[in-house]
Amino acid sequence: MVQNNSDVKIINNRFFISNELDTSCVDSFISSINTEISRSCVGEIIAINASPYFGIPMISMLFPYKESGRDQTCIITFSIESISEILGTNSINTTFIINDSDDLLYHPETSRILNGENIKNDELIQAMRLNNQNNDDSRQIPYDVIDEKGKSKSYYGAYEKLSFGDIVILTTVPFDTILEGVRTTRRNNIYLTAAVFFLSIMFILIFSRYGISLHLRKLTGIADEIQKGNFDTPLFDELNVNRKDEIGVLNQSSKDERDFLQTFAKFTNKGVAKAIARKEIDFEPHLKDVTIFFSDIRGFTAISDGFKNRFENDSPKEIIGFLNDYMSRMVNCITLSGGNVDKFEGDAIMAVWGLLRDDNLDFEKMPDSDARKNELEQKHQSHVEKDALNAITGTIAMRYALMKYNKDAEIFTQAHKNEERPQYKPHIQIGCGLNTGRATCGIMGSDDKMEYTAIGDAVNFASRTESSNKLCGTDILITEDTYNLLKQKYIRCKENNFTIAEENLANEIIVEMIPVEFEVKGKGIQHFYGVVNMPNFNIEQFFKQGDPSFEADSDCIKAVGPTGPKTLNEVRVMLGIPIPDFEKVDLNAEENKIQAK
Repeated sequence: MVQNNSDVKIINNRFFISNELDTSCVDSFISSINTEISRSCVGEIIAINASPYFGIPMISMLFPYKESGRDQTCIITFSIESISEILGTNSINTTFIINDSDDLLYHPETSRILNGENIKNDELIQAMRLNNQNNDDSRQIPYDVIDEKGKSKSYYGAYEKLSFGDIVILTTVPFDTILEGVRTTRRNNIYLTAAVFFLSIMFILIFSRYGISLHLRKLTGIADEIQKGNFDTPLFDELNVNRKDEIGVLNQSSKDERDFLQTFAKFTNKGVAKAIARKEIDFEPHLKDVTIFFSDIRGFTAISDGFKNRFENDSPKEIIGFLNDYMSRMVNCITLSGGNVDKFEGDAIMAVWGLLRDDNLDFEKMPDSDARKNELEQKHQSHVEKDALNAITGTIAMRYALMKYNKDAEIFTQAHKNEERPQYKPHIQIGCGLNTGRATCGIMGSDDKMEYTAIGDAVNFASRTESSNKLCGTDILITEDTYNLLKQKYIRCKENNFTIAEENLANEIIVEMIPVEFEVKGKGIQHFYGVVNMPNFNIEQFFKQGDPSFEADSDCIKAVGPTGPKTLNEVRVMLGIPIPDFEKVDLNAEENKIQAK
């Protein structure tokens, strides 16, 4: 339409109707920008925030032109509401637009635009205007913001001046969140300046959300998982290391960190490494009631000599390969049952159940009249029982794993027997000893080498228990302390009238007392107990914890569970262990193997 024979307005009535706006707001807006119109008529391109007049996010662009010798201006007003919907308010990056008067033209917080906010006092704006005196059209600026509580927070800002209208696009990112991402955002802002104004804004906002924020959220998620001790989190597989930018570098660095953490956990103790990552470990030594496990390969010296005779200079590699195969199977049983491998000593394994448990014994100092003492004591006793039960469960699983190893070793040896230099893996037997008792647990060593371990008489007794298997003709021995801890609930004995409660049947343990007494310092006469079986043990359910595709071997499953042995002699026959003559067995002599003359 024509006004005063000179001013022309072209109005999109559909837009005003759909947004429930009165066209009179156009006149109100135009009458309020006389100064800007005058500036535009003499050659300036000006951007103005029209939102306060229209009640929705709007921008007006004033473009100068000449017609019939007259200096005139063209005012184009358009909505930017769709851009606000794309940006949202939860992105790590905050992108906004200002004009030459520092008025907000666009911001994810729509209310700030509608209020016609001017942000000339913003730290980033002040730094930018200072740089303008030096004719810098674009720059990255680190700056600090003081919040209402007086705390300082560092940010990294990037801005780019467009080539028309003195319009500036700015992006801010918390400095400690991502530094490299700001550079990527700035670079993409520069690329976008050559595009149409609307497409430039769209591209910047989309890139900020999907090109940076999405990947940063992945990295943040990975960092959270590492702090929880989940070094193998599948989130690592979602990282794109083929990107040729800083995000790609960060992704590759994260995967390198995972490899380091996995290696670190192997060289120390996986449970301890995870506890350190979760900040759950107490570096001060403590007394704890734990169950200690030792195992040893029978006749390992002869086995080692056999490797030397067969493979000569290659024997170290072959021996280590054999031990790694054997130990990986045993360690899997320890891990799945909640134990922690303490150390390897040659062919021997030491493991502890309850090592990382928060075992506060302060209740022992409470007076008997304190009602909490009994409650805390029962809770503690429950934890110790569970550790001992888990230790026996893991050791029973080792019996199956050993039989499976021996079967695989025989198949491997047969498959390579006709080679020029036949490879082989030996058939082995092991002895396992378990003892439950109080040990000193904590970080021990020097500044150069430290380990989280357990020491004390209870540990020494567990080691002696393991070494007594040969004399007792057994593969798994437990001490009287461990037996007494579990007998009431899980072992049919005189104390429970040879009955087990239904809720404990799944963990029933069959043991036989070794008919030989021996003297233990501070404990008096003691007995060992040979572990026969856990008759209701579900071997597939146990191993599927670590491998959902696990299927029990039909030949080896007879080692444990419903089809397992019923007596200690059946165990001996199954494993090829001679039945000892107990009248000639002296377990006290086992304690002092070296005699001085």
